[in-house]
Amino acid sequence: MPTSARVLTGINTTGSPHLGNYVGAIRPALRASQKENVQSFYFLADYHSLIKCQAPERVHRSTLEIAACWLAAGLNPEHVTFYRQSDIAEIPQLCWLLTCVAGKGQLNRAHAYKAAQDKNAAAGRELDDGVTAGLFMYPVLMAADILMFSADQVPVGRDQVQHIEMCRDMAASFNHLYGNGRELLHLPEALVDEQVALLPGLDGRKMSKSYDNTITLFGARELMRRQIMSIVTDSRAPGEPKQTEGSAIFDIYRAFAEPEETAAFAREFEQGIAWSEAKEKLFARIDAEIAPMRERYAELMAHPQQMEDILQAGAEKARAVAAPLLHELRSAVGLRAMSAPLAAAADESAAERAAAPVFKQYREKDGLFYFRLATAQGQTLLQSKAFAQPREAGQAIARLKKEGAAALAPLAAQLEPAPDEAALHAALQALLDAE
Repeated sequence: MPTSARVLTGINTTGSPHLGNYVGAIRPALRASQKENVQSFYFLADYHSLIKCQAPERVHRSTLEIAACWLAAGLNPEHVTFYRQSDIAEIPQLCWLLTCVAGKGQLNRAHAYKAAQDKNAAAGRELDDGVTAGLFMYPVLMAADILMFSADQVPVGRDQVQHIEMCRDMAASFNHLYGNGRELLHLPEALVDEQVALLPGLDGRKMSKSYDNTITLFGARELMRRQIMSIVTDSRAPGEPKQTEGSAIFDIYRAFAEPEETAAFAREFEQGIAWSEAKEKLFARIDAEIAPMRERYAELMAHPQQMEDILQAGAEKARAVAAPLLHELRSAVGLRAMSAPLAAAADESAAERAAAPVFKQYREKDGLFYFRLATAQGQTLLQSKAFAQPREAGQAIARLKKEGAAALAPLAAQLEPAPDEAALHAALQALLDAE
């Protein structure tokens, strides 16, 4: 991680966090925010919520509940930048600038859009039935969220890595078109934590609202107890040894307990602890950590103006970062005051700079085969190493055309280092969009 890294996390406001969200996302994010070398940006993604939910009261209540959850869990607004997405007017403006460089071909391949089309195809409906422009443009708004604050790292699940790659491609295209050699938009990295805890739910599957198997986080204490007591177990009677592997009770307990406590609980399983007693112990261990937060959560929900004041202060901090960058970006694309001096005509127009690059395959005197990717003006963006057969070079070219920048890492051993990585990424994206 850089000496001082910016880490950005978005929190969708379409529901109430449950115990799995707390263990898998909230708690590790809060611990990371306490590191001295990290500048943390946390935002309530209420614009994103409109893609999935058209119930205004639900969006409003969810925003309240999620803000209260994070603050009750220990988020310190003095140490982080905590804001509501819709309070930052610069984000939708940047979203439009990115929309004008994002390729439709790239957006066609976004996982969420393809999943919606696949669902329609399976049901025998038109592929785009019920698909809104908001769903289609989701990756662009996500890119604006990230690029607006020059984030270095974005913690995501593996299924979200594609969106970070698309964000990088949009930033590279923008920089190539308007940067004149400068990095106007900072390219982020995906931060995938393979060790993130995934809690099992009441039925043993991953805890998820989709499965209706969640355990409340800051709901009523007795409700949490009833839910824990309803966890599905096997038929082993009291006194019979029980396995910890595959046990939802044990896995959830381990996510809250210290190693010594976990070891002691495992011994009780071996000794045949009754399932009802194991569930009571699980509830007691969770409640010991959650109870103080539950009180703080109730206080915040009873005084929503406290949260509003915190979010407005966070928005002020966020806009202090966003406003100067947007001013620079607007100027870069030509959205300037009438009194601004006219720049001298560039040697190449934007259209010429954006002209489609070309792959050129050839054979050298050594009898081996090569290819290079060059701009319309002849600048080499990518040079291959030698191939024994022309078919091998052709296969590498085909993969680059089909996969774009995603193919660079797998083909690294066959390629020379790129002289201009941003320009290369933009060129490959242009080829993808032309498909």
